[in-house]
Amino acid sequence: MAWKLVGRVVAQIANSRSRSYYTSRTKKLSLYSKISPLGNPNTSIAPELDDWVYKGNKVRVGELQRIVRDLRKRRRFAQALEVSEWMNKNGVCIFSPVEHAVHLDLIGKVQGFQYAESYFDSLKDQDKTDKTYGALLNCYVRQRQVEKALSQFQKMKELGFVSSPLTYNDVMCLYTNIGQHGKVPDVLTEMKENKILPDNFSYRICITSYGRRSNVAEMDRILKEMESQPHISMDWNTYSVVANFYIKAGCMGKAIDALRKSEERLDNKDGTGYNHLISLYAQLGNKNEVLRIWELEKTSCKRCLNRDFTTVLESLVKLSEMDEAEKILKEWESSGNCYDVSIPNSIIIGYTEKGLYEKAEAMLEDLQNTGKVTTPNSWTMVAGGYLHKGEMEKALRCLKTGLSLNIDNKGWKPNPKVISDILRWIVDNGTVTDAENLVSTLRSVVPVNRQMYHALIKTYIREGKEVNELLELMKKDNIDENEETREIVQMRKP
Repeated sequence: MAWKLVGRVVAQIANSRSRSYYTSRTKKLSLYSKISPLGNPNTSIAPELDDWVYKGNKVRVGELQRIVRDLRKRRRFAQALEVSEWMNKNGVCIFSPVEHAVHLDLIGKVQGFQYAESYFDSLKDQDKTDKTYGALLNCYVRQRQVEKALSQFQKMKELGFVSSPLTYNDVMCLYTNIGQHGKVPDVLTEMKENKILPDNFSYRICITSYGRRSNVAEMDRILKEMESQPHISMDWNTYSVVANFYIKAGCMGKAIDALRKSEERLDNKDGTGYNHLISLYAQLGNKNEVLRIWELEKTSCKRCLNRDFTTVLESLVKLSEMDEAEKILKEWESSGNCYDVSIPNSIIIGYTEKGLYEKAEAMLEDLQNTGKVTTPNSWTMVAGGYLHKGEMEKALRCLKTGLSLNIDNKGWKPNPKVISDILRWIVDNGTVTDAENLVSTLRSVVPVNRQMYHALIKTYIREGKEVNELLELMKKDNIDENEETREIVQMRKP
């Protein structure tokens, strides 16, 4: 199979005049269209690739490279690595230093820097260029391997591989990642001394280093220097970063000015910038600007994604503008976007934070009644709210619903305080059935513990039932009787 595969692929490449991504105006099935929907990170891509070639379909280098780029962009790194490995193993193309650098970066992301080192060591000397050295440096930076990163940086300088801002930016990111913000400006200074022009990212990292230390004066100085550079095209992101630090420093006038400059430079097709502005105006407490930018985003972008709705809803909830949030939730419901439980959850969280537990529960019930997914955490959050109000029956009802949903939320654990408070209430007010049902449901979520057994024993005693079987079950669950257990048992009427 492997040799047939290689033969087919090589023949197809030899017969192809172009390595560009193949497109067709017809709705013909493409390799990309088969791989793109396989979003589960545990799904293997190699069988799809093998099957595609086995069925006689063409495989073009450009298309595979596009698939790798797309998977990386969507953070599906394991699958991107698998495609890259398949290309290399099956001789689809001879890897240049660029392909090796991409492959090495993916290995670092998926398997760790040690495996990236091994791959780098296995490369031929002609493939150990600034690209592959830089990719390994990036792996060290990402995993905060300070000594290895700085050693790699020194080697690159000695080899003459530091001719662009990229390498210096990596070192500045390293210091940022480990919280040594004071060392970042020194790297920028060294870069300029070596006649390497900083790029937008270089300046933005340095601005961040001063912002994190609340040094507004130096942040202003770097910003003015950046604005004065003829090779720099000021972008919305830089002004957004600056505005955020101004807000934190209490410089509201400067923050508003930076936000205006950021808005002037927005990419009308990308909602990311609008989302940043919406969040920052929410930090300023400016509801009108939040809504104005939202309307601008809807007009400018082709369509608003779920992430865009999430941003504006969370911002309005933060501003306690629940009526406006409800209007936008209705916009989302009619948008045709796929269902995302986190979007209505934004409103539900807002309701609970403001004590509107009935409205939160009503929304959860409405979602369930229309076949929509809800999360156990949402229900137990509302249960906690009812507990705060002393409405124990409602709290128990919501907790039970939340626990019943746990089957689809493996790893979720209920709030221990909510469990503890409801168990105490059942001891005094609930029935044996209430206690048994709750403890039975809890068993499927968290390990049974002494508190649960004590609640059962107390409820049994209150209703005049024997507790000997309970005590035996308690032993089977490896929970020994302690002094408190014995005191509870002695509460039985003679």
